[in-house]
Amino acid sequence: MKTTTLPPTPGLARSLVQFYALTKPRVVQLIVFCAVIGMFLATPGLPSWRPLVFGTLGIWLVAGAAAAFNCLVEQKIDAVMRRTAWRPSATGELRPALIIGLSGALCGVGMLLLATQVNTLTMWLTFGTFIGYAVVYTVLLKPATPQNIVIGGASGAMPPVLGWAAVTGHVPAQALILFLIIFLWTPPHFWALALYRTEDYRKSGLPMLPVTHGPEYTRLQALLYTVLLSVVSIMPFAVHMSGRIYLVCAVVLDGIFLAYAWELKVRYSDALARRMFRYSIIYLSLLFGAMLVDHYLRF
Repeated sequence: MKTTTLPPTPGLARSLVQFYALTKPRVVQLIVFCAVIGMFLATPGLPSWRPLVFGTLGIWLVAGAAAAFNCLVEQKIDAVMRRTAWRPSATGELRPALIIGLSGALCGVGMLLLATQVNTLTMWLTFGTFIGYAVVYTVLLKPATPQNIVIGGASGAMPPVLGWAAVTGHVPAQALILFLIIFLWTPPHFWALALYRTEDYRKSGLPMLPVTHGPEYTRLQALLYTVLLSVVSIMPFAVHMSGRIYLVCAVVLDGIFLAYAWELKVRYSDALARRMFRYSIIYLSLLFGAMLVDHYLRF
């Protein structure tokens, strides 16, 4: 009789380290950074310490929980992709029940902090973001349509809205402009990655755009979204939300991003796609950082 040997159960300390890896710390750091920028932009002075501290912590915990749940749902897909095969969920080192338990605990604590120490609007918006990413995007959209990253990008664009709501208790048009910037940033950011990881996605069976429509069409779409992003990134200046310092920084950052997207379209290489992907992260960080510097120099 053939027996199946299960991987050994790791100790508690190692399990926590492995679970931390499943929360996608680098991705969550960018999410939290954008949320904190939203908090500071929401007020002419410094935001109150309570929403700043507990809002940041609550959003961080719920974002980490959503990332871990995403890894659990996609464990079989992750196992066949070189980029993600190392994840403890994909290797089977962490049991699904443990991942669900820890993810639920993180989400629950984060929601409780937001509800009791910040405000219920932020709690519900954050919970909606969790559902949007962990369920709507991961379970429904990602395996069903090559436009998954475009539609699902709405969840990833929510952090500055959450930050703004945490400080003010409402969501004005300025917060929605920040949402729109990240929403349009997401497709060229992610498609640059998908282009040099096309074989990974083909093996996974996911209908990513380079697999379903080919690399040339994907490069065109990345360029068009970068053009749209460049236009929308000027909106904070156009509506007097930001001043000339931001405008100059945005024009320079957009110019570099457009140059990458154009080069990707006309002279593709995997190395260039990698550089564009890395620059896209720098772009968003510097753009929001410039907005923050401009905000306080104006006041």
